[in-house]
Amino acid sequence: MSSPPAPSSFWRHPLARPLAALALLLAVAALFVPGFLHLEIKDGHLYGSLIDILHRAAPLMLAALGMTLVIATRGIDVSVGAVVAIAGTVACVLVGSHGLAIAFAAALGAALLCGLWNGLLVSALGLQPIIATLILMVAGRGLAQLLTDGQIITVYEPASFFWLGGGYLLGLPVSLFVVATVGGLTALLMKRTALGLFIQTVGINPVAARLAGVRTAAIVFFVYVYCSLGAGLAGLMISSNIKSADANNAGLLLELDAILAVTLGGGQLSGGKFSLAGSLIGALIIQTLTSTIYAMGVPPQVTMVVKAIVVFAVCISQSSIWSRRTA
Repeated sequence: MSSPPAPSSFWRHPLARPLAALALLLAVAALFVPGFLHLEIKDGHLYGSLIDILHRAAPLMLAALGMTLVIATRGIDVSVGAVVAIAGTVACVLVGSHGLAIAFAAALGAALLCGLWNGLLVSALGLQPIIATLILMVAGRGLAQLLTDGQIITVYEPASFFWLGGGYLLGLPVSLFVVATVGGLTALLMKRTALGLFIQTVGINPVAARLAGVRTAAIVFFVYVYCSLGAGLAGLMISSNIKSADANNAGLLLELDAILAVTLGGGQLSGGKFSLAGSLIGALIIQTLTSTIYAMGVPPQVTMVVKAIVVFAVCISQSSIWSRRTA
C-alpha cells in the first residue's frame, strides 16, 4: 500500500505556493468580509465576489499570458498598458461609424503593429527590451491621447460592443470564456509544438540555442507580437466593459501587474522557466488582494503599502533560499 506523499513533496510542485497564497487570501477575505463567498443566481446570471474577481482579473490574465512568454526569453515589455490604451481607443473611435467588426479588427491590427515594432527593435536591431518597449510605453499612450484629443470617448451603440467586456454566456461573464480560450490555445501551442521548448531554450541560453539551430530572433520577435495582441484584446475588453476609451488611464501600470503576476506564478525574470497556469494564478492573487483590501475598508493611503507587504511575503516564500530551507 503506497504511503501518502510527504508535505515537502507537495511544496516542490511549481503551483503549490501560488495556490497556497491564493487560498490564504480567499480565507482571509471570507473571514473579514461578510458574504464574500456567497454566490447567487439572478436573471440567469451568477453573481458574487468570486465572480467579480474573475471578471476584473480577465484583462490582467490576458496581459500576463503574453508577458509570460516575453519574460521566458529574458525579455520584458513595459508597453503593455500603452497598447491597451491604443486598442481601446481605436475601437471606440471606429465602432460608431464603421461597425463592430471593423472596429475590433482595427484595434487588434493596431496592437499587432505595436508588437511588430517592439519585436523588430529587440530581435532585429538588438535593443535592450526595456529600452525598446519603453519607447512605445511613452509614445503609445501619447498617440492614444492624440486620437481622443485628450478626452474620454463614450460609446452608446452598438449594444453588441458591450458584450465582450460586460456580457454573459451560460450564466458567466464572457470575459472568462475569452481568457479560457486564449489560455487554452496558448497552452496547446506551448505543449503540442516545439515552440514552448524553443522559448525555454532561448531563455536559458540564447547563444547555445542559436548555435543549435534555433532561430532565436524569430522566437523573440514572435513573443513580443503575441504579447501585444494579448494586450490589445485586453484593451478591447476594458473599453467594452466601461463603454468608453480613456487614453489617460486605460491600462495604466497594467504592465507592472502583469510582470508581478508572472513572478508570483513562479516565472523567472532571468528567463527559461515559465508557467502559464502560474501566471493566471498570479493575476488572480493580485485581483483578490486588491478586492479584499477595498472590501475591508482599508484607507486608500495605506492600500498600496498593504499590497506591497503581501506581495513581498509571497515572493519571499517562492525564493530559492526559502525553498531549500522548507524542503
